[in-house]
Amino acid sequence: MTEEERIFKGILYNPGNTELKRKKLLAHNLSSQYSRTFEDQTEEREAILSQLLDSIGEHCFIQGPIFFHYGVHTKIGDHFFGNYNLTVQDDAQVTIGDHVSFGPNVTIVTPIHPFVASERRQMLDQNGDAASLCYAKPVSIGNDVWLSANVTVCGGVTIGDRCVIGAGSVVTQDIPENSFAAGVPCKVIRKITNQDSMRHKPEILSDCDIIE
Repeated sequence: MTEEERIFKGILYNPGNTELKRKKLLAHNLSSQYSRTFEDQTEEREAILSQLLDSIGEHCFIQGPIFFHYGVHTKIGDHFFGNYNLTVQDDAQVTIGDHVSFGPNVTIVTPIHPFVASERRQMLDQNGDAASLCYAKPVSIGNDVWLSANVTVCGGVTIGDRCVIGAGSVVTQDIPENSFAAGVPCKVIRKITNQDSMRHKPEILSDCDIIE
């Protein structure tokens, strides 16, 4: 079993493995390259993302700067918007649905380290060799989700369709669909309903209108 296969099985792996380090270095370099481009360098940006990510859909825009740890462990759907300073530590797989928007400084982190200090230093790997080991859990974000500024999503979390996550939240557990959730740790505040429609806020809707 490769170290990457160990990651996807959710068991301890060695992040210092030569092949994993090669993949990470490529992702780090591509992230840095993307972060040095200008917004109107659309062809260059698309070319970088096609190398960096497992897949990315149509009509997506990522402001930059960005940081992806592996990149190839991340799938992004159509109509994605990622604001300034997006970080995705995608040791385990990260899946992002369609029509998802991220505010500034959103972070997704999948790796998890042991709580006991001595175990964070070193343990014995499957070959009996001493090494620094960790494990990782995937993250799944549904369709039509909005993550506000400074949201952190931790490993093992699934966020359902049409959720809104309030600014500064740390999401450590699953959030069911159609929820407004916020806080540290993030908790469901209430369901999102038709009463949240802008049609009920005429002073803000002004001379705009809802598409029926």
